[in-house]
Amino acid sequence: MVEFSLDLNEEQRDLRDWVHGFAAEVVRPAAAEWDAREETPWPVIQEAAKVGLYGFEFLATCWADPTGLSLPIASEELFWGDAGIGLSLFGTSLAVAAIYGAGTPDQLVEWVPQCFGDVDSPAVAAFCSTEPEAGSDVAAMRTRASYDEATDEWVLRGQKAYATNGGIAGVHVVIASVEPELGSRGQAAFVVPPGTAGLSATRKLRKLGLRASHTADVFLDEVRVPGRCLLGGKEALDERLARARSGQRSSGQAAMRTFELSRPTVGAQALGVARAAYEYALDYAKERVQFGRPIITNQAVAFTLADMKMEIDAARLLVWRASWMGRNNRPFTAGEGSMSKLKAGEVAVSVTEKAVQLLGGAGFLRDHPVERWYRDAKIYTIFEGTSEIQRLVISRAISGMQIR
Repeated sequence: MVEFSLDLNEEQRDLRDWVHGFAAEVVRPAAAEWDAREETPWPVIQEAAKVGLYGFEFLATCWADPTGLSLPIASEELFWGDAGIGLSLFGTSLAVAAIYGAGTPDQLVEWVPQCFGDVDSPAVAAFCSTEPEAGSDVAAMRTRASYDEATDEWVLRGQKAYATNGGIAGVHVVIASVEPELGSRGQAAFVVPPGTAGLSATRKLRKLGLRASHTADVFLDEVRVPGRCLLGGKEALDERLARARSGQRSSGQAAMRTFELSRPTVGAQALGVARAAYEYALDYAKERVQFGRPIITNQAVAFTLADMKMEIDAARLLVWRASWMGRNNRPFTAGEGSMSKLKAGEVAVSVTEKAVQLLGGAGFLRDHPVERWYRDAKIYTIFEGTSEIQRLVISRAISGMQIR
């Protein structure tokens, strides 16, 4: 009989320690500078590529872990260093997840290496799904894709919003509607290769947090891509659309498949931010003296820190469970993937807010990183499905009803 254990194995511990070392020695010292500059930290990306932390081989090694824990472990440690730089490094993985989830083996081989570039000239990739009028409501997507049979090309038209690495990416993965009348079931994913005419991003968006990560709106003006850029291929798309027209059940649509693969990992990112704030506040409370004694000796402070630690550990267990289930093809019958992202995101917001409060006036200053972590945390209740959408997914899963 196999003994149940929550101990990490030796490879997982080595991975954790390696990524934590990079986060502590390279990422965290650079965090304040790149947050203030609000620019993509290309030197850090190149350093990560040099040591093997940025590239498909790293993701593939993490994915090969049959427990599913390697990627969330690495994500938590990297984002403990800094969330903005972390997303500059891991933002590419969302496009890779889309190619992996919807593409053929040949497409995986062709496009994934281009997502990362190489050590001498690293690149980033972008996943473009959200639109000004279609965020959580993916069925309202207005970006269109039409097939030009004469040239074997797909023509993309529309606008995408809030795209991580949008415009500066080499490879863009774009979700577009092929048959709008079918709603989300009529959508497909397309690779837009580097240098393709008609794709543009006119301005970088200025954000509350994650400022070192590039975010932009992407415009698609008669963008023509070869037929091979349709992920999964036209034959598979035609079969899926035919099933949708006949009312048969579908295995899912392109954007949601990508989000399902990534939600536990996004939860792990939020955990890294929360843990950073908790650890900093704990150290501060031990050292800060008021009325002749460290403030941690006050019950109100100590109990707050105890709650912070408990919530972080509880969220991590949900993230690890969902990661294990996803890696081992266990269905999320109760919305476990959404649970993990929902809990971790809300814990990040709560813990970073408490950290600012525990530091008092010092927490409001840029002299201490808790104010940056507080700003960074908020996005985790918004992107890749707001907290409200996660609750909708969970409630539908547990009830079997169409909750609205």
